[in-house]
Amino acid sequence: MGARLWAAALPLDVGTGATCIYPILGVAEYGWNFIASDINADSLASAKHITDQNSLLKDKIECRLQSNPKQFFSGIVAETDRIDITVCNPPFHASAQDAQKGTLRKVQNLSGKKVKAAELNFAGISNELIYNGGEYAFINNMAAESKKFAKNVFWFSTLVSKQSNLKGIYKTLEAVKATKVQTITMGTGNKSTRIVAWTFLDAGEQKQWKNTRWKTK
Repeated sequence: MGARLWAAALPLDVGTGATCIYPILGVAEYGWNFIASDINADSLASAKHITDQNSLLKDKIECRLQSNPKQFFSGIVAETDRIDITVCNPPFHASAQDAQKGTLRKVQNLSGKKVKAAELNFAGISNELIYNGGEYAFINNMAAESKKFAKNVFWFSTLVSKQSNLKGIYKTLEAVKATKVQTITMGTGNKSTRIVAWTFLDAGEQKQWKNTRWKTK
């Protein structure tokens, strides 16, 4: 996607329970307008309360409720919307048991001792942590649905915590005929992760989008 700052961008945060983190950062750092979506009405109401009470955020973040938890963009992205990028931090685990096993492994690796139980090291609600099929199924389902909104969005993107999921994700993006796929690797200490981004716009459509919507700094 390049080291580009967008002066006028409209990103969409695809939320699963922790609404408003990305939108707050996007507004505070870059002055973007944001659409914040979530499947949890309480989370969305809390996010709206935060934005309404903050002069920096007020009227910069639009909250939209996803009433169907099986959908990602349908019911959120309107036919007339033009969204520069979608961002998402997917659920990590396929089940509560899977989440507990993952935490046990981390605690044992850090302590060097065998433990029988451990508290989750991320205090999220179930929608944030767990999805049937785990991160792999979540991203693949999202990628498949993104094809329906090929002309509404420039870049679709998501965090991918497990490197082993990349091969299958690339195959899905090839199957839905994404025109360009990019992977951005990130790391802090021993922790590594990556962002996968894709677009369905061809070169001419990308150029037109940039010329009409983006002002580079």
